[in-house]
Amino acid sequence: MYVQVRLLPGAISDLFAHVSTSGTITLADRYGLMAALLEDSLTQEERDAIDRLLRALRRGRMKVVSEISALA
Repeated sequence: MYVQVRLLPGAISDLFAHVSTSGTITLADRYGLMAALLEDSLTQEERDAIDRLLRALRRGRMKVVSEISALA
């Protein structure tokens, strides 16, 4: 069974802004990044934003949390 993954327009920029300001990556954020990476039609700007997020995570500038969402 093949499931097609479709992102909402502006989802990457919203995700980038949220993660950058909060300094944390939630479970929902990780699933959003996974869906974005599986998307074949990302623009170069969106790919660069994802690369910046992953680089910041690797350098320890962000923290991975086990919460489902930052909204409470």
